[in-house]
Amino acid sequence: MPNFDLFFDYHMNTKHSYYSVRSFPNRLDWDNQPKVFKSYPEKYAKIKLDLEKESHSLIFFTAAINAKKSYPGVEYYLRINPSAGALYPNEIYFQSRGDDDIEDGIYHFDIQSNRITFLKRITDDGLEPFFNLKEKQNGFIFLISSIYYRSAWKYKNRAFRYCLLDAGHILGTIEASCYLHEKDYDIVYDFDKEALNKAFNFDNQEFFTSAVFITKKTDESVDKTELNLPYVDGSFYFEKNEMIEKAYKDSLKLENPKKEIFKPNFNFNKSFFKEIILNRRSIRNFTKQSISKVEFESIMQSINNRVSSDCDEQIDIYCVINRVKDMKLGLMKNQDYIKEGDFINKAGYLCLEQDLGKDSAVTFFITSKSKNYQAMYQKAGLTGHRLYLASNYLGIECSGIGAYYDDEVCEFIGELTQVLYALAIGK
Repeated sequence: MPNFDLFFDYHMNTKHSYYSVRSFPNRLDWDNQPKVFKSYPEKYAKIKLDLEKESHSLIFFTAAINAKKSYPGVEYYLRINPSAGALYPNEIYFQSRGDDDIEDGIYHFDIQSNRITFLKRITDDGLEPFFNLKEKQNGFIFLISSIYYRSAWKYKNRAFRYCLLDAGHILGTIEASCYLHEKDYDIVYDFDKEALNKAFNFDNQEFFTSAVFITKKTDESVDKTELNLPYVDGSFYFEKNEMIEKAYKDSLKLENPKKEIFKPNFNFNKSFFKEIILNRRSIRNFTKQSISKVEFESIMQSINNRVSSDCDEQIDIYCVINRVKDMKLGLMKNQDYIKEGDFINKAGYLCLEQDLGKDSAVTFFITSKSKNYQAMYQKAGLTGHRLYLASNYLGIECSGIGAYYDDEVCEFIGELTQVLYALAIGK
């Protein structure tokens, strides 16, 4: 029998199967749909982002609204970052220090109004001690949180997976913004998340999952800040999910994290890349056209770039080659064929029988055997975001697929592992 103790209990208990998706269908309570924007009271100063200012532009390109869709009785606001079901469970906070255009302090990105909310002024205090740092860091410290009920409303127990994937996409938007603005970044997973949750008064409904440092160390000492922030309801409706809250707590501690100090090396035209970021969308169907081998190899080069972080987890990328000119049909693992053959229909079936999986040029499955669940899942989301941008840059469409038959994917690829994400690209 396989040793399932190798992997995280939560992951093993939230797998999809042919039986489960038919026996336990999601029924949505539209009267209790959570809101997707969080705003602090107007007594806090709100600063409109001015894209002529570099630091304001850096923030804007992390999660801003870039489109609106209207249907009878409802409007949907789409953002630079994709999100499963357009539910957007993540929030962004940041500390600014030593920036000419943003006063030293702690802020929340009020995405709905394209403003930043000034939560707390800092001088000799700050967030640095939560990261076990004794000196002030000039620049920006971004914090990514999840309001899990926004996702759990639709995806139930599996929602923690989506919260982490979506957080990874925001790591990807921050990475892309850093590329546009010529900034180096470091992703940080190892910090006192529970203390920060308490400091921000999240009350278990919201929790931090990662941080990004775009900073330079100074020689000045710093004390831990006292925030005393009010509780702000970020979903309006809320239902407690003990499985998700336990999964978060059980995955907080890192096991033997490995630091990656090397920076990614991209080669995009920045002006055109900016337009790609602003116009990114998830495709809903493909026309079964092929892409070229050169395009596929260029995309793979982009997504396999290093990820600078304090806990760089090994992920594996499986590619079902469906329609790539001058390439054999088959299954690849990390760019090497492991079996040849026509798996087009199989790829569609594994993606819960969605046409996206079989009409694509390539269908991807991202997996990992890591013990550091939050870090590996967010890296999968970041990798997925790179896939979106690198594909769109070449005029190729992309869609993330968070639902698949977990065990049957493992059987197909021939490996007992944790399946984290599926994605499809094509025309």
